[in-house]
Amino acid sequence: MPEGHTLFRLARDQSLAFAGRPVHVTSPQGRFAAGAALLDGRVLDEVVSHGKHLFACFGADTLHVHLGLYGSYTSGTGVPPAPRGALRMRWVGDGPDGLGVWTDLRGATACEVLPGPEVDRILTRLGPDPLRPRTDGTRAHRRVAGSRTAIGALLMDQSVLAGVGNVYRAELLFRHGVSPFRPGREVDADLWARMWSDLVVLMRAGVRMGRIVTTRPEHRTRRRGAVVREDAHYVYRRTGLPCRVCGTQVRTQEMVARNLYWCPVCQAA
Repeated sequence: MPEGHTLFRLARDQSLAFAGRPVHVTSPQGRFAAGAALLDGRVLDEVVSHGKHLFACFGADTLHVHLGLYGSYTSGTGVPPAPRGALRMRWVGDGPDGLGVWTDLRGATACEVLPGPEVDRILTRLGPDPLRPRTDGTRAHRRVAGSRTAIGALLMDQSVLAGVGNVYRAELLFRHGVSPFRPGREVDADLWARMWSDLVVLMRAGVRMGRIVTTRPEHRTRRRGAVVREDAHYVYRRTGLPCRVCGTQVRTQEMVARNLYWCPVCQAA
């Protein structure tokens, strides 16, 4: 499932390509036909993200998209290709240079047109998003500090913190030496403030690079040049490999229906 930085980039790119101009909206598959007919030909105001949700604003109506595990967008310029397969929604517009842009959505968990109050209800259920301007983590820490649930599970709870997925969970906890099994109420305000600040930096870097890189140069095989995939993470998907810091084998087990990765020595506390 895409994490928050991916949705932030999608929102930014779609706004740049389509906002301020009429958008031709269709549903070749037919599952979104009614919604497409409602939006077709209207001017897109903007696309914004909150956590793993996208909101495309067309006046009083908002298109809400949640990609889930299998949703994906494909975009291009010029004339779009002939529709193929289960194409849920297609946008076609003139683009900023008038030469044409398009984007296709497939496999999303949610693709629906909502009025303002329904959008507000979704946003109310979500925790703070580290990528949103002028957002701090105090509200998230109130939820964390009042819970006996393991911090590794709380970080995946979108009502606590929006946009964090399996990669950021594993890597953030490692970078701060926190056991994923530590109860949330044992994460004090100072530690949470450091984790939040670090998460903001990591996710903004993810937006900038289009990928998640969490390792520091001194912990990579190649300390100069572009970061290769094998050097990008400390523990995520490194089961059985030596920890980059202490050499202990990285472990994994399931937590909240996703594989959790951690170093039992560096994250003993």
